[in-house]
Amino acid sequence: MKVKNEKGITMIALVITIIVLIILAGVSIAALSGDNGVVQNANKASDDTKKGNYQEELELIGIKLQRKI
Repeated sequence: MKVKNEKGITMIALVITIIVLIILAGVSIAALSGDNGVVQNANKASDDTKKGNYQEELELIGIKLQRKI
């Protein structure tokens, strides 16, 4: 009786690896582009920061005007 001692990746291991990678890619794409995605949250944070900066500038201008009066 001859025993084969083959080393290497089996077809099942390869298929399982590909399926896991596809699932991870799907989850990553959903996290980036969904309604609550990273990109939209970053854009909202940027808009909020700009709005806060404008409000702060207006408050500083108002304080300067009050000191002149």
